[in-house]
Formats: sequence, structure tokens, C-alpha cells
Amino acid sequence: MAKASQRAPVLGPAFIRLLARFSDDAGSPAAPAVSERLAQWFDWNRAITLSKALDNPPPTAEPGPVFDDAQHAECARVRARLLDAIQADIDLSPARNAAPPDNAIEAAFAPYRQHYLNQQRAMQTASGRLRGRLRDMLARQSAAKARLAEVDAVMEATLSPREQTLLSHVPALLGQHYQRLHDAAAHDPTDATASDATTAPTGPWLATFRQDLRTALLAELDVRFHPIDGLLAALRTR
Repeated sequence: MAKASQRAPVLGPAFIRLLARFSDDAGSPAAPAVSERLAQWFDWNRAITLSKALDNPPPTAEPGPVFDDAQHAECARVRARLLDAIQADIDLSPARNAAPPDNAIEAAFAPYRQHYLNQQRAMQTASGRLRGRLRDMLARQSAAKARLAEVDAVMEATLSPREQTLLSHVPALLGQHYQRLHDAAAHDPTDATASDATTAPTGPWLATFRQDLRTALLAELDVRFHPIDGLLAALRTR
């Protein structure tokens, strides 16, 4: 069975530690402080917008639905649906209109890459829609909460593009992880594998990879729902 190499421990949230395990990098450079990283992501236009959201009176909320148990249940249903899709069987058929792969390993990994991309798109769409709806409801509860909703809108507009760029690298990291597990199993007589161009790879290493892929998706789902969980907590506070 393929074993992970010994590396320096990576500090940070579970999702970051998981991605570090998939990476080829053996080192573990110290991550910059949160304040330093935010300073890099906020240009002066965004900083002014955030300052206005904090200092100016919040805008009048538009009429619309209020938060209640039904809205909370809908959030739970959306998350459960995404969880079910992550845990479902992975479609291993080649994607239509896809460019021909360069080699057998790339062809074998392609369905997993496509599955991850599909789940990412579903998570991004569902979480973005929920976040906007909950923010609108928060703005209707009080002036203080309307200010919080405006700040959240600024933060989403500023940080989401950066977040999407970073998350778009996850499939490539999984591809590296797939390659390493495959190569290690090919040299391990106890971990049978097939790697020719006509036979799909098999063996315990593949079960390990599939579980790692699902673990990464579950961790990413938690990251995407952090703002939603915060909005839900604010909406339940009276």
C-alpha cells in the first residue's frame, strides 16, 4: 500500500493541511498572518467601500421574505443535497467534447477531475445563492444587522474571486496525488495495479484516492459554508 512520505507538519485549517498532503512540495513555509494576507487582497477601492459599509448608515432593506424555520430547513436541505452528490458514485465515463489525454494516467484521472469540477460548480452556485438570500433577510431584521449584511456583501465581492482562483488549483493537486499513489503502487507487490493504456487502474491505492477526493470535497464544502453558517447565527440572534 502506498504510504505518505514524511514531511514537516503544515499549520492551518484541516482543508489546508489536506491540500498540503496532496502537494509535491516537501517544505512547509510559514503562512503569512491573516491581516497581512487581507492587506494584499484589498486594494484601495475595496478598502474605501468597506469603510463606507462600516461608517455610513445602512441602506433601507427591500421588502422580501423574513427568516424563519422554513428558511433554516431549506439551508439544511441544500447542504444535504450537496453532501449526497459528494458521496454518490463517481461517473467514470469520458467527458464529451474533451480534449484527448496525453497518456493513460491522464485519461484514467480525467473522470475524477471532471467530478471534482462538477461538484465545485454545484457548491459555488448553491452557496452563493444561499448567502445572498440570507444576507437580504438579515438586512430586514435591524439597522445593526443591515450594516453586518452590507459588510458581508463587500467581503464576498472582495474575497470570492481570490477564493475561486485558489480553489481552482485543487483538481491539479489531486492529479499529483493520483499520480504518486499510482506510481508507488506500481512498485509495491502487495498493492496490485494496472497501468497500461487498455485497462483501468485498480487496487487498494485507488480506494485510498477516491476517499481522499471525497474528503477534499467535504472540506471544501465546509469552507464554502462558513459565511452561510455565520449569517445563520446572526439571523437566529435576537
